Amino acid sequence: MTIVVHHNPKCSTSCKVLAAAEASGQPVHVIEYLKTGWTEPQLRGLFAAAGLTAREALRRKGALVEELGLLDESVAEEAVLEAMVAHPVLVERPIVCSPRGVRLCRPVGLLDELL
Repeated sequence: MTIVVHHNPKCSTSCKVLAAAEASGQPVHVIEYLKTGWTEPQLRGLFAAAGLTAREALRRKGALVEELGLLDESVAEEAVLEAMVAHPVLVERPIVCSPRGVRLCRPVGLLDELL
């Protein structure tokens, strides 16, 4: 059973989740999404599997989200998704996939559901 962690090494929560996943003894595949980027179908699939909307998975911290006006609730879901593809940092992290499901593992304890 392989665990996939969509990881940002600059994020302390993401690092804690990755360490916990590795400590589980299960194989872990790490995707540094800031390097690889996202595709729209990939994000749609991850969000659907996790039961999230793009807005719910939007990282609300940082200047970019404010600059792009994405915190305004009137911004369409499609526009949020397009911004996430153009700017991978706008996706909240870490997103973890396992045979038990997909979760945005924030807080870290949500990883337990997937192990």
